[in-house]
Amino acid sequence: MDGLPNSLPLQLTPTIQRTLKASIGCVGVGLHSGRRARLNLLPAPVGSGIVFRRTDLGVDIPARHDHVVDTRLCTVLGLPGEPEARVGTVEHVMAALAGAGVHNAIVEVDGPEVPIHDGSAASALFLIDCAGLAQQSEFVPAIEVLRPVRVEHGEAFAELRPFPFAFDMAMSIAFEAAAIGRQALTLRLTPESFRAELARARTFTLASEVEQMRLAGLALGGSLDNAVVVDGAKVLNPAGLRMRDEFVRHKLLDAVGDLALSGAPLRGRFVGHRTGHTLNNRLLRALFADDANWRLLPAVDAIARPEPGAIPALPAAQRQRVPAAAAA
Repeated sequence: MDGLPNSLPLQLTPTIQRTLKASIGCVGVGLHSGRRARLNLLPAPVGSGIVFRRTDLGVDIPARHDHVVDTRLCTVLGLPGEPEARVGTVEHVMAALAGAGVHNAIVEVDGPEVPIHDGSAASALFLIDCAGLAQQSEFVPAIEVLRPVRVEHGEAFAELRPFPFAFDMAMSIAFEAAAIGRQALTLRLTPESFRAELARARTFTLASEVEQMRLAGLALGGSLDNAVVVDGAKVLNPAGLRMRDEFVRHKLLDAVGDLALSGAPLRGRFVGHRTGHTLNNRLLRALFADDANWRLLPAVDAIARPEPGAIPALPAAQRQRVPAAAAA
């Protein structure tokens, strides 16, 4: 590209927006609702971002942090004032789209929850691979973290720190169950690292909590086919774990999906300890609550390094993806 030095770090190389090359679909069961659901992934125009479409209701829900309406055991998107217009368990599909580098797509679902499949992001990533990717006509903007932002709940915390060249992630967990214990993982998020390190890690729960969740109307579609179940030092799934530290890998996978609701790729470093969907969403809300925390950069302007607070003008299509705080 003209005007850019050949010695740029890989993370500063301008990235073209991408969507799916073709539509593709599947059917499955919702983890919490237990209802059969059909999922379709469709191409979308440049600058439109990720949108969830309830085909049974005829409504579109933007995949953004300010449309998160529930974070009990999963991330639920909804429309203000329309309690029926909700889509639950979006984090694995969001993680797969973000991990594969899909910037614009329509996610159709014919009910209130996305199919869980095997409890990981591998099925969604398989669909994306089958559909293929298509480059579009504009570059990808990025959200640069300018100063540390942290949210806490007891010992748990989630934090974003400045790191302008990529998106680094670190997660640690601690459970009394001996089968889980303490685990930690650090990686730089790229399509390659997501596919190799995170995509196959499954959701998990404690055997002691299963009945409690079902009494609360949750996990009605859960089974050993779509979740790792732990009882003390035992993993109850007949085939065991896919990797020794599958638990922390899944927690990091969830964080990828939750943080993809920022509306554009993040440039910074995420650090989480015992964090979950609630803290992940609170972190994004805290980031965008103060304009001094962040700035939106078109990728082609990354080398120019605009002054803090100077958010470059974007084409109209890309402005639709700016988080709500930017429009205030």
